Amino acid sequence: MAGDERAWGALVDRYAPLLWSVCRRYELTSADADDVAQVVWLRLLEHLPTLRSPAALPGWLLTTTRRECVRLARIAQGRATAERPLLVDVVPDGRGPAADEALLRAERNDALRAAFAQLGERCRELLALLLRDPRPPYAQISKDLGIPIGSIGPHRVRCLAALRRTPEVAGLMAAEQRPSGGSRDVDRVER
Repeated sequence: MAGDERAWGALVDRYAPLLWSVCRRYELTSADADDVAQVVWLRLLEHLPTLRSPAALPGWLLTTTRRECVRLARIAQGRATAERPLLVDVVPDGRGPAADEALLRAERNDALRAAFAQLGERCRELLALLLRDPRPPYAQISKDLGIPIGSIGPHRVRCLAALRRTPEVAGLMAAEQRPSGGSRDVDRVER
């Protein structure tokens, strides 16, 4: 058993740079590259008995990594349209915002806190870990939450979608999409 573990470790050490080089070509974030690597190693573990020749392993790893990168890139493309900013200023700009801006920021923060409280415990824990500065590595998040590394990204997407569906955040997002400059009724009254 210990020999199998050492052999697996040697295999990962030898071919991990190959996986990373493919991920870099697809310009994945480090978190997405971690997800790709996790999936590829899991697939290798599942398909190892079917590989006929050790010489075929690098090609199999390349092909599997490329396919996973393409799959993840497609998901990320969809995520980019689904994940809109939550409209919360995390770091003040230091210029001393006007009273209206400060009030708006406070309202946004209150709405976000209320929406966050409505999430399930698992989502609150995951998002809290992902928002830490510095963010812990995915391996630590996986260990802390007891979920596979490859599940962290999909869980994050689902949690953010749930957050966006809360009435508080949905209301903020709808208000931000309205044209600025006041409503037409106000314009008519002022004339």
